[in-house]
Amino acid sequence: MHTNWAAFAVTEPEFAKTVEERFASYTHHVLATLRKDGSPRTTGLEVRFLNGELWFGMMPNSLKALDLRRDPRFALQANPGDGTGMGGGDVRIGGRAVEIADDDTETRRRYAEEVEPPEPFHLFRTELTEVLRTYVEDEKYLVVQVWKPGEPVRTLKRT
Repeated sequence: MHTNWAAFAVTEPEFAKTVEERFASYTHHVLATLRKDGSPRTTGLEVRFLNGELWFGMMPNSLKALDLRRDPRFALQANPGDGTGMGGGDVRIGGRAVEIADDDTETRRRYAEEVEPPEPFHLFRTELTEVLRTYVEDEKYLVVQVWKPGEPVRTLKRT
């Protein structure tokens, strides 16, 4: 089961806001895709939250775009920032990337108006399968928040 960003944000607005703020803290993040042989590939990526969607824009025929065309599964990790502080926690999103076809000119135009990407470009919207945040509370507890479509956020604490 999977859902788009807007549906997640409606069901878990506080968690979604925290995740968006964490991604907004830095421009570049880490995307994991699967190579032809099934091994993982990690690359840098800028992401956008626009019009209720989480978007990936990529250069033409980039390896990450070709990976997603072949196997749409991805994991995205927010840039952890400087040092070991992890302000806002460690945030990760898992899901599937759905490519927006070149002939969907309206969607591509709306994205390009907001982002101004170099032309041409691959454009993917995401379908979420998991959103996860890990952080330290009161310098004592490791807290893990996990959301999956159709389920409430689960919060696990351990010392």
